[in-house]
Amino acid sequence: MSKPLILVSNDDGITSKGIRVLVSVMKKLGEVVVVAPDSPQSGMGHAITIGETLRLVEEDIFEDVQAYKSSGTPADCVKLAKHHVLKNRTPDLVVSGINHGSNTSISVLYSGTMSAAIEGALEGYPSIGFSLCDYSSKADFSHVEEWVEKIAKQVLEYGIPKGIALNVNFPPKQNQPIQGIKVVRQADAKWQEEFSERFDPTGRKYFWMAGNFVNFDKGEDNDEWAIANNFISIVPCQYDLTAHHAISQMNKDWDWDELKA
Repeated sequence: MSKPLILVSNDDGITSKGIRVLVSVMKKLGEVVVVAPDSPQSGMGHAITIGETLRLVEEDIFEDVQAYKSSGTPADCVKLAKHHVLKNRTPDLVVSGINHGSNTSISVLYSGTMSAAIEGALEGYPSIGFSLCDYSSKADFSHVEEWVEKIAKQVLEYGIPKGIALNVNFPPKQNQPIQGIKVVRQADAKWQEEFSERFDPTGRKYFWMAGNFVNFDKGEDNDEWAIANNFISIVPCQYDLTAHHAISQMNKDWDWDELKA
């Protein structure tokens, strides 16, 4: 029986600590192919490269693993993997990460990590984005490796609904073991940005974005609560952004006579 084919990508770049950990775990489960950005792409969301060249260079960076670095975004990497690297082969699993930093709540919209996973879901591949809620370049991933393997095994064995990508976030390492896993919803939280106005040495104005993360959600069934309580959060995400519940409400409330041609 052939091994599962697992495509690995990320947004922190092909040399990041997180992708090294992810590749090491995935090698236990199947044949691994890596296509990842050649430099950090955090916050790129689902951007793709249009009107510019895309580079793809093979790298001997992971032992016994076919790997490529790309000048493109995380979404580009999955597209290049499908059309060029894998060609007629279909991955059994797409995994992205492990991200250095949280992708809970609203951050999923900006996440390059999740864009690679969602691109995989767009193609019909079971896909997972993994993130560790620790932004340090020296973050300790040792407590998440067994959980990454367990979650990936579940997806390989039982699958997930078509068009769905799992957004998995791990709490940072603490003095006590992780409490378990919660399958939850995305929390109602957001970044409240501030833009500092500054001037460069030539006197030209520029802006520097900062701000604070504010959690408005008081529930105990969301990803922010899970992480705060030392649980792993799993949020099933879909690329269909249609607000289905709003369709009937708009049809009911709007004055459609005013909108007739």
